[in-house]
Amino acid sequence: MTQTIGIIGSGLVGKAVAHLAVAAGYHVVIGNSRGPESLAALVEELGPLARAGTVTEVITAGDIVSIAIPLAAFESLPASQFVGKVVIDHTNYYPDVGGFRQTDLDRAALTSSELMQRHLPGANVVKGLHNLGWIHMQHNARARGDVERTTLPIAGDNHGAKGVVARFIEDIGYNVVDAGLLADSWRIEPNTPIYFWPYAPAIPGHLSEDEAKRLYRQSASPLSPTAARKLIETAERPSPVGGTLEGLPPVHVALFLELASAETVKS
Repeated sequence: MTQTIGIIGSGLVGKAVAHLAVAAGYHVVIGNSRGPESLAALVEELGPLARAGTVTEVITAGDIVSIAIPLAAFESLPASQFVGKVVIDHTNYYPDVGGFRQTDLDRAALTSSELMQRHLPGANVVKGLHNLGWIHMQHNARARGDVERTTLPIAGDNHGAKGVVARFIEDIGYNVVDAGLLADSWRIEPNTPIYFWPYAPAIPGHLSEDEAKRLYRQSASPLSPTAARKLIETAERPSPVGGTLEGLPPVHVALFLELASAETVKS
């Protein structure tokens, strides 16, 4: 039976997930804070497998519900409507971007996905499709058996839900490795070895911003499941917690703000 992916958030990540899902034969229902009418052009672009809906319609329709909004907006999600749902949490904690800070995250009492699970107690939250930029999410996807197929991690507390999400990610173009429970998901969060840069090409510091952006849009070398597991196992918990732009070369900051962090705009 063809499954339906409900996507909350129509920013760059939400759009990337939608494109990959319809390409793999999934039905897509996508919604945002501005209402279905704002998504007419996107739905037309996605084709007959996609339709727009309200947030409630997205949650109701989705066999899997994709959370593709900034973490700062997590409290806007109607928790009671998520009971029994499998949820993919794409969010990341970037306290330097947008001004959102959360004490439990800052002191490493929770991971960001544990925070999401706490807000959605009746759902089965799985961290996934969060550790690469939206451009690379689409461009790096490869069919099963392709030598260029790369590997993404997931984490979650419910074994069955992880299996559902793993099958979806495998269908849209990636190998999957299990990084453990939501409490372990710090190993795949910002500033860990498996976050972002394994999926993007290396950018020499001498390039101009325009040259760096052109290079950035290319795929990186594929990451095998074995290599992905090693990156996860050898991770050390970042301190301070969360993504930071401090110390990055200016061209990297420009790339991040323009291309990788566009989900901080209203979705």
